[in-house]
Amino acid sequence: MPSPELIARIEAAKVAVRSQTELMHREFGRAASNWKSDGTRVTAVDIAISEAIFRDLAARFPSDQFFSEELAETDAPVPVTERFSWVLDPIDGTNNFALGIAHCAISLALCEMGEPVYGVVYDLSRRTLMHGGPGFGVLDGERAMHVSSAALTPESIVGFHSPVDKTLVPRAAGIIGNFKVRSLGSATLHLAYVAAGIIEGCVDFNVRIWDLAAAIPLVRAAGGEVHFLNGAQLPMRVFDLKMKKIIYLAGGPAMSARLKQLMQG
Repeated sequence: MPSPELIARIEAAKVAVRSQTELMHREFGRAASNWKSDGTRVTAVDIAISEAIFRDLAARFPSDQFFSEELAETDAPVPVTERFSWVLDPIDGTNNFALGIAHCAISLALCEMGEPVYGVVYDLSRRTLMHGGPGFGVLDGERAMHVSSAALTPESIVGFHSPVDKTLVPRAAGIIGNFKVRSLGSATLHLAYVAAGIIEGCVDFNVRIWDLAAAIPLVRAAGGEVHFLNGAQLPMRVFDLKMKKIIYLAGGPAMSARLKQLMQG
């Protein structure tokens, strides 16, 4: 049985994310953009959602650790020292959000000893809350989620973002040559859609842990696999804004095996 400590945090997480959806919809396509030192876009809505969610959670769980791409107090790696920690991407797909492209999401992960155990993802494009984790079940709105069990064909769809590092293009070529690809501009949604069986798999070369943390437990609970190809990422030992980009793949067992084969050349 899940511990009361976990249950309390899971319920609080769903409430905290739902409380920010009205703001997200109201400012969609309207929020003014600023640019961070690394060249990525941020809006006042990213900051507001981070502050509101962590304020609500910290009021109930003051001993937990809270990690957000937008609220880090230091660029130095922060050790994960508490039993429970939270990893938040207030808007995954900020470029889409600012430009009025609907593929964006609030992404909140609850971690225990650095391992994501429950994820809450609000999909703005479908106005749907996706949530769950191993041992808890996993829901896409009111529907139970399962990774796709369909046979792999050239028509199978893989979520895919082209590598920024062009030396990795040969590793990407096999994906493009064997499956249909979709590039939504939100790594969280690619991974969450694998969990929901909307797409069969996903591959990315450019992500960091806050892009994935909430959707990893969704995939695992839905019968899928997540594989890191450039070093172990979990359990999370530190939260590091300057971490190296993650290369990973995900899908059901058959898709994961095929993607791994293609990525290894």
